[in-house]
Amino acid sequence: MAGFDDPGVFFSDNFAPEENQGDAHVNLQAAKKKFKEFIRQYHTENFDYKYRNALKRNYNLGHYYLEVNIEDVGSFDETLADKLYKRPTENLSIFEEAAKEVVDELTAPRPDGEENVEDIQIMLSSDAHAANLRALKSDVVSCLVKIPGIIISASEIKAKATKISIQCRSCGVVIPNLHVNSGFEGYIMPRKCSTEQAGRIRKCPVDPYFIMPDKCKSVDFQILKLQELPDGIPQGEIPRHILLYADRYLCDSVVPGNRVFVLGVYSIKKISRASRREGREKASTGVRAAYMRVVGIQLDVEGVGSSKCGTITSEEEDLFRRMAALPNVYEKLANSIAPSIYGAINIKKAITCLLFGGSRKKLPDGLTRRGDINVLLLGDPGTAKSQLLKFVERVAPIAVYTSGKGSSAAGLTASVLRDPASRSFIVEGGAMVLADGGVVCIDEFDKMREDDRVAIHEAMEQQTISIAKAGITTTLNSRCSVLAAANSIFGRWDETKGDENIDFLPTILSRFDMIFIVKDEHDRNRDMVLAKHIMGVHMNAAQITQETQEGELSLEFLKKYINYCRTRCGPRLNKEAAEKLKRKYVLMRSGASQHEKEIDHKNSIPITVRQLEAIIRMSEALAKMQLLPFATENHVDEALRLFQVSTLDAAMSGSLAGAEGFITEGEQEIVARIEKQLKRRFAIGTQVSQQNVIQDFVQQGYQERSIVKVIQAMIRRGQLQHRMQRRMLYRIS
Repeated sequence: MAGFDDPGVFFSDNFAPEENQGDAHVNLQAAKKKFKEFIRQYHTENFDYKYRNALKRNYNLGHYYLEVNIEDVGSFDETLADKLYKRPTENLSIFEEAAKEVVDELTAPRPDGEENVEDIQIMLSSDAHAANLRALKSDVVSCLVKIPGIIISASEIKAKATKISIQCRSCGVVIPNLHVNSGFEGYIMPRKCSTEQAGRIRKCPVDPYFIMPDKCKSVDFQILKLQELPDGIPQGEIPRHILLYADRYLCDSVVPGNRVFVLGVYSIKKISRASRREGREKASTGVRAAYMRVVGIQLDVEGVGSSKCGTITSEEEDLFRRMAALPNVYEKLANSIAPSIYGAINIKKAITCLLFGGSRKKLPDGLTRRGDINVLLLGDPGTAKSQLLKFVERVAPIAVYTSGKGSSAAGLTASVLRDPASRSFIVEGGAMVLADGGVVCIDEFDKMREDDRVAIHEAMEQQTISIAKAGITTTLNSRCSVLAAANSIFGRWDETKGDENIDFLPTILSRFDMIFIVKDEHDRNRDMVLAKHIMGVHMNAAQITQETQEGELSLEFLKKYINYCRTRCGPRLNKEAAEKLKRKYVLMRSGASQHEKEIDHKNSIPITVRQLEAIIRMSEALAKMQLLPFATENHVDEALRLFQVSTLDAAMSGSLAGAEGFITEGEQEIVARIEKQLKRRFAIGTQVSQQNVIQDFVQQGYQERSIVKVIQAMIRRGQLQHRMQRRMLYRIS
């Protein structure tokens, strides 16, 4: 018996106990029979044989798959569904064989005399509650689990062999149709030739076999990377990831940034990365890395993967309808935004509009108009800007919070990385991709580098992120609102500096629908009320967290209501509101609005087409709060008022003189020159006649209109005081 005691590795199925093998075969045949009965016989109340009809329809269309709900299998045969949960690897292959045999019966006779039937892929779905990624332990290995998460990267599509044929180099013996397990598992090649094991005289060398590529059967597969949802991450923990193996028709079903429910087999694979040190290699023996072999993917289009934003019941829907019918729903929602923060009611109303958003429109030529609203809070420290951002992160159905100093352009948009296993490039989405369909909160917006701020221009207006790196040319979706907070360039807002307080380019400022200048003003009465409010918050912290104040909505209710309105309502402007907004826009552009009449300023009006679209989005958001199909004139009036108290007032104060459309470049240079001369020539407290100042500058070649414009802007900023009786100007600090 030459070679019998050779320490080679041999593989054979002939030594298994015959009784166990027979029992297993009988059980699998019985399971196949039940699966065939399920496909043939399962029907709904109206005797609609959904799976039988779907299988035949898909096959005739050339789609060789069948989507099956596990709850339907459970209602047909509970033990069959239990087998799918506990032993999915074996039973899914049996299920696919059963589907193949059933489709052979349903489609016979086939055209062109086809005899071979294509393999059918079974894709499962489930309505069961999803488990957290952190809850997956070793006891659920090889079981069917459902987890939520965000797809952050996707590899290119590759081919994996399902059946291979191998041939001996020495004697030429071919072993055909060897089965290769699915997932990351491979096939271990025999170390010895089968002819040598059979006792042939010819001795073949060790490791004689090679794979015959032309006789292999392969399927497409793709590797995805899933990150757990932000709601499931404990404070201070790093988000966890898991690799997903998707094959056949599951490839290219999702893109980075999609929130999904993944149904798959929790599997383990051998860690291929080995250390150079021999001792460490031995220590890692038996260690396996977890991954998920996907059998079904459901897109989370409504954001219900969040723990606080589950499925909406009929009772809750009735409650939301009654809530939307209230006449004071707008004020009620605004007062529920960060109730622990005193005042700032206009900012809270603007944030309410941001949370609901306008309507996204797709035009016939393929272009889109964004419906998301962007808001910038600009001003003094200690005015609760960061607290508002943190509250929005908690109340928005989908939200990502980031700080400007710790964010790069790649972290906000997308990055191209090299996969360590395949050495190919993959795309990983950043904060604005992960916040697709929600809000991204950027704190310390002024601390970002200018290059990083420029990177989000396209994401804010076009709501896409284009990548052309390392041979990858692609576009990712970033349909999100931006809520940013920033300080002035001097730390605190300096009234004497005017537009020098802002260190932003006009291109980024024009992309914000509303810009609020938040000042920490010194007012004794206001300070007393504010101090009393803060004392009450600190003294009654426990009671405030347990029960909300009268008329205030809870965080969970607010989150569900926002999600309900965003997914169920897409209002448009009605004819009367559109006509009114058109007239108002023309008046503001021509300088005939009431505010400009009061200050006799009729030239450069700080409103462009972008700001007009911003007012339309705010009007639609106000209608969406009330679940109305059309935005009315009242909604337009409130949107114009919000725009007046935010961007327009900031621009009229001279603080945003450099923003797009606010003032021409030539006028801006002249205005700055006149203002510097005025500050240099007159000391604090100096009295001088306005007429003398105008004549002096006219003699230098300046136009009277520009001089009056500068004086009026300085009066609005508090740098000059104008007394009509004496026609005198007082310079103040």
